[in-house]
Amino acid sequence: MAGGLREIKARIKSVQNTRQITKAMKMVDAAKLRRAQERAEAARPYAEKMREVVMSIAAGTSGAKHPMLDSRPVKRTGYVVITSDRGLAGGYNANVLRMVSRTIAERHKSQDEYTIFVLGRKGRDFFKKRSYPISEEFVNMSDSPTFASIRNVARGAVQMFADGGIDELYLVYNKFVSAIQQEPTELRLLPLADVEKVEGTPTYDFEPSADEVLADLLPKYAETLIFSALLDAKASEHGARMTAMGNATDNATDMIERYTLFYNRARQAAITQEIAEIVGGASALE
Repeated sequence: MAGGLREIKARIKSVQNTRQITKAMKMVDAAKLRRAQERAEAARPYAEKMREVVMSIAAGTSGAKHPMLDSRPVKRTGYVVITSDRGLAGGYNANVLRMVSRTIAERHKSQDEYTIFVLGRKGRDFFKKRSYPISEEFVNMSDSPTFASIRNVARGAVQMFADGGIDELYLVYNKFVSAIQQEPTELRLLPLADVEKVEGTPTYDFEPSADEVLADLLPKYAETLIFSALLDAKASEHGARMTAMGNATDNATDMIERYTLFYNRARQAAITQEIAEIVGGASALE
C-alpha cells in the first residue's frame, strides 16, 4: 500500500507541475493576444478601404489593362494558407488545414491544377508530409510580424498570377472573432475581373495613366490583404492557445482533485488496516 500511495503522490506532483506550465502559457498568450488584437483591428480599416477602392476602380475604369484585372480560363489555382509555427492551440491549425484539404479535393483532380503558398511551420509540415505542391513557404514568424517579413511570399503569389502561372488566387486563414472564437475563412483575392459596375461607381481620371497607376496599386492591394489576414491569424492563434491552455489548466485542477481524493481514501484505508493489525496483534498476545 505504501508503494501505491507514493505512486499516487508522484502523479499529483506531476499534474501540479503541468498545471503550472499551462497556467503560465495561458497568461503569456493572454498578454500577446491583447497586442495582436490591437494590431489586427488597426489594420482592418486600411485593408477594407484598400479593397473597396480597388474594387471601385476595377468596376469604374474602362480601357485599363492589368493582369490582375484579367479573367481567364482557370487551369491552375493558388492558395495562400496561414497557419502557426507552434502547436498547443486547440483546433486552430486543424480547422484551416481541414478546410484547405476539403476545398482542394472538391475543386481539383490533380496536383497540376493548384499550388500552395504557406505561412507557418504547422501548415508547411502538413502539406509536405502529404506531398502537396508548395511554391513558397515562410516559417519562424514573429509574434509581431512586419509587412516586410512576409513581402516575398505575398509578392511571389501576386507575381505568379501576373505571369500566368496561376489563374486565380485564394487566401485561407483564421479570422479573429473573439478570444474563444476563430473562424476559418476563404477570401478570393484575384482576379478582379468579376467585379460588376454598379450605379454610383465613380469614374476615375488617372495621371499619368490608368495602366501605370494600377500597375503600382493592384500588387499592393493583394499584399495588404495578405498582411492584414496574417495579423488577424496571429490574434486568432493567441486566442486559441490561451483558450486551450485555460482548458488544460482546468482539466489539471480536476485531475489533482480526483487524485487527492483517491490518495486520502487510500491513506485512510491503509491507516485503518494498520490499526486493525495492531489490535489483532494485541489480542493475540492476551
